[in-house]
Formats: sequence, C-alpha cells, structure tokens
Amino acid sequence: MSRTKRITLGITAGALALGAGLGVTGMASAATTPSPSATSSTSTDSTASTDGFRGHKGDRGQIAADLAAKLGVDQTKVSDAIQAFREANKPTTTPTEGTRPDRTAQDAALAKSLAKALGVDEAKVTAALTEIRTAEQAERAAALKTRLDTAVKDGTLTQAEADAVTKAVEKGVIGGGGH
Repeated sequence: MSRTKRITLGITAGALALGAGLGVTGMASAATTPSPSATSSTSTDSTASTDGFRGHKGDRGQIAADLAAKLGVDQTKVSDAIQAFREANKPTTTPTEGTRPDRTAQDAALAKSLAKALGVDEAKVTAALTEIRTAEQAERAAALKTRLDTAVKDGTLTQAEADAVTKAVEKGVIGGGGH
C-alpha cells in the first residue's frame, strides 16, 4: 500500500474515531446534565429535537434562558412556549436513515410559534434564534480546535490529521463543531 494511501486511511480513521467520540460524549453529557431549575418545564426527551437546539450548550433549558434575555420576556413563558412547540411538532415516525428534517423550515416554524405565544415580533425571535445558534456553533468550533491543538501538541495527532478533522467538521461530514 502506498504511503499516500496509508496516510489518507490514517486521517480518515482518526476523523471517524474523533467524530464517534464527540457523538458519544455529546450523548453522554446530554443524558446526564440536570435541568437548570425545578421550575423549568422543558422536556428531557432526547427525541424531541424539533426546535433544532437539542443539546444547546449541553443544557436544553439554556435556550429558554438565552431567548428570554434576548427578547426581554419571562423565562418560564419561553420554556412553556418551547415545550408547547415541541409537543405540537413531535415526529410521528422515525426519520429514514441518512435523512434530516429541514432545519430552515423548523427554525421558521419555531420562530413563528414563539412569536405568537410570547407576543413578540417574529423577526425579533428569528434574529435571537440565529444569534444563539451562531454563538453555540462558534463555541463548539473553538472547543474542537482546542482539543485538536492539544492532541497535536501531545503527539496523538499530526497537524495534517487535525486539519483533516477540522475540514470534515466544517463540511458536515462529521459533527462536533460549527458547520
């Protein structure tokens, strides 16, 4: 086997292993992270991801707090509105392998529902959701970069392998950062 093929296989294996590790870590942290307060009414059902923010900052209740702050409304009202949206839009069937719901349509439906429930302009809700999602993606990308830099420094990965993982995340081939 040529050296180029071995390197490519090594990079691919590293990227897949890192992606799988990030996925397992994300699932583990989402399953063990407690709600922020006893009064929060957000669902902990891992199948209720119709709002596109399943695992937001590792705490599903955080989206309500962030939205409440950005929109200037009570967090409980936001939590209740998100919960109502999730209940009304819960998938009736399991998605086919390899297919994803239309995130743009989900975001638009969420913004419309929240705007109506909270008495806030839909454009303002859309802008707040976009800001929150962008900040979340930037945080994930920075955390991934830190982990990859550490792996390169420790000799676990080469810089080329770390660059390949970063590119795979950016292109949406594997999860773990802002794409």
